[in-house]
Amino acid sequence: MRDLVIVAIVIAAALMALKRPWIGVMLWTWLSIMNPHRYSWGFAYDAPLAAVAAGSTLLGFFFTKDKESPFKGAPVGWFVALTIWITLSWLMGYDVDGDYAQWNKVMKIYFMTFVALALLHNKHHTMAFVWVSTMSLALLGAKGGVFTVLSGGAHKVWGPTGSFIADNNHFALALIMAVPLLHFLQLQLESKWARNLMSVIMLLCVAAALGSHSRGALLAIAAMGAVLWWRSRRKGLMTLALLFVVMVMLPMMPQEWWDRMGTIQTYEEDQSAMGRINGWLVAIEVAKHNLFGGGMSYQHQLFFTLYGVYNENVIAAHSIYFQILGNHGFIGLFIYIGLWFSTYLWAGRLRKISRDIAEARWVGDLGAMIQVSLVGFAVGGAFLSMPYFDLPYNMMVMVVLAHRWVLSRGWEREPPGTLLQYAGLWRNKRNPLPASTSA
Repeated sequence: MRDLVIVAIVIAAALMALKRPWIGVMLWTWLSIMNPHRYSWGFAYDAPLAAVAAGSTLLGFFFTKDKESPFKGAPVGWFVALTIWITLSWLMGYDVDGDYAQWNKVMKIYFMTFVALALLHNKHHTMAFVWVSTMSLALLGAKGGVFTVLSGGAHKVWGPTGSFIADNNHFALALIMAVPLLHFLQLQLESKWARNLMSVIMLLCVAAALGSHSRGALLAIAAMGAVLWWRSRRKGLMTLALLFVVMVMLPMMPQEWWDRMGTIQTYEEDQSAMGRINGWLVAIEVAKHNLFGGGMSYQHQLFFTLYGVYNENVIAAHSIYFQILGNHGFIGLFIYIGLWFSTYLWAGRLRKISRDIAEARWVGDLGAMIQVSLVGFAVGGAFLSMPYFDLPYNMMVMVVLAHRWVLSRGWEREPPGTLLQYAGLWRNKRNPLPASTSA
């Protein structure tokens, strides 16, 4: 039954994408982040659903007139440079054939990011993109949060099998990045019960992140929580939420969790932490001796045999910075950091350019919360290897789209009706919308 529901949704959305290709972007985003098919047990589990989403989106893209140039700002320039450099790094890397699968996986994400930049341009598009990107994680986080509460945090919470966030640590960081975006959506809701429900989902996502038993996630929660309180328009609500986490959630966690978190201060005695440091030192040496780095992965026995300090065991970088450094060299790391620094600055600019525009208040909220998410990503990512995960790139798209919308006074030509009406999912008989001109 679950397989049929998932496939039916994909087929329906893919057909809609032929006329409204922006819906195909939403379908791709849902499948790429949430991986709903990985929660089925039948034919949908390995079905090429993402290929269906991409194919229908591209077919609609070629026929629609409702598209723009994807090159819309400085963050996109950094993104183009990163795409080119990663490809050069792969071609000049240690194992071109062995790294092809990873390069192909990353390039699919990057390609669809460019497609999103071309097809999305109005407020409906941007809000839909935020809703799909965020709720794809929030639903999993709510499920994991309930599991953590019911089990008292005794068992780890994991992400969808076979995805970028399958690992408990990666899943936790993804949820932490989603929390500020959930708060952004909460600020846009008018219904009190809907806002309260969003608060519950946010707390459950934090509970799930704690339930991952990830030390990097704990540091990210602390950093994200502090900046979230500072950036929020509802500091009273945020204060209550933070107090709930500190006074209710943390005491709920078992002694095993506290023992693991305690190793943050005694990393010299923790073999896992020392192994990570060894992996970081290897990444530095690989970058020193290879302009383009090791390729799509520097986790090769040769490198660890040559450059390992504490041992020669091959280990993941457990850091977005050292993973990029080892994979793509110092130039690659410079471009990667430049991308996120530029995105952060542009997100801050959203708050300034929308400050005195009533129709663009949502843009300021979005910029502030994306900055909070990026802080969580920057801190948590220092200890976790997920440099190619979709959500940060989606946030870059959101920032660029919102920036262009304000500068072009998008509210003056915004399509009428609600988002559901615009998508063709709801028809108001009293005030029908004009036919779509997207194709």
